[in-house]
Amino acid sequence: MPSKDRIAYFYDGDVGSVYFGPNHPMKPHRLCMTHHLVLSYGLHNKMEIYRPHKAYPVELAQFHSPDYVEFLHRITPDTQHLFANDLKRYNLGEDCPVFDNLFEFCQMYAGGTIDAARRLNNKLCDIAVNWAGGLHHAKKCEASGFCYINDLVLGILELLKHHARVLYIDIDVHHGDGVEEAFYFTDRVMTVSFHKFGDMFFPGTGDVKDIGEREGKYYAINVPLKDGIDDASFIRLFKIIIAKVVETYLPNVIVLQCGADSLAGDRLGCFNLSIDGHAECVKFVKNFKLPLLVTGGGGYTKENVARCWTVETGVLLETELPNEIPDNEYIQYFAPEFSLKIQSGNLVYLSPLSE
Repeated sequence: MPSKDRIAYFYDGDVGSVYFGPNHPMKPHRLCMTHHLVLSYGLHNKMEIYRPHKAYPVELAQFHSPDYVEFLHRITPDTQHLFANDLKRYNLGEDCPVFDNLFEFCQMYAGGTIDAARRLNNKLCDIAVNWAGGLHHAKKCEASGFCYINDLVLGILELLKHHARVLYIDIDVHHGDGVEEAFYFTDRVMTVSFHKFGDMFFPGTGDVKDIGEREGKYYAINVPLKDGIDDASFIRLFKIIIAKVVETYLPNVIVLQCGADSLAGDRLGCFNLSIDGHAECVKFVKNFKLPLLVTGGGGYTKENVARCWTVETGVLLETELPNEIPDNEYIQYFAPEFSLKIQSGNLVYLSPLSE
């Protein structure tokens, strides 16, 4: 039975074909796995599927500096040795390597989020999904944390053309620093980030004391968390905080970054969330019945990323999915259980005294 929400889903079949390098934790192939899992459950029949346009350099420059966009456009693995100073200036290197089709990759995932925002602006859907998006660390003039172009900022800027107040929520294990920084001085965007903080954990920002400045004072909320937080603790904090934020800020539209590195067992994460726990946050936000833009983000145990974002696609469609994964092109990655849900792990959660 079709969902009562009109859902637009954005995917380019080429977005998962780029390769960051053999030892790099970012594997865009996870996007292909996610899409095929969504297809295998038949969820595509309940949504409108779109191939996004490749964002033009002038669109990327709505946030990023034109010189940085131009640099990304012209740099290649074969020519990078000629740009040693620029590589340093724009923070490309080990975390943010130069690889084949880098700029096209940026155009694809940014185009998806921009198109999603425009579709919401034009009231052509209620929920727009771009699992390839959510690259929240990129700054105006530099790459950071595997992120080159900040599609979230570009999407929010698009939404601000039609909406007075945008609420941005981030459940990635890493602080959504690039988005917070972009809107730190305005009250038209409220940013709320739930993330690991302390112990030199990347990016090192997101202290509870960071609340915005000037017109943006009190419009940045940071929820710093400890290793091993479990479903019950995370969901309780999430629901209390987000309910109060929505009640007081009265957003016109919500952007939800669903980084899956907050799941138990993530290669770079340290939280203890099950897929059901992570998805409960998505369900809670959906139930506000506000226009909603949903993106991916981090997530470095790729089979669990695919599981998570497929379950959350089902949540958005109000469709319960069987736990046994249907046959699909990537079925071998889900061996030996071939099950959709993963449970939380056994990390010890050190509850803060103030909780």
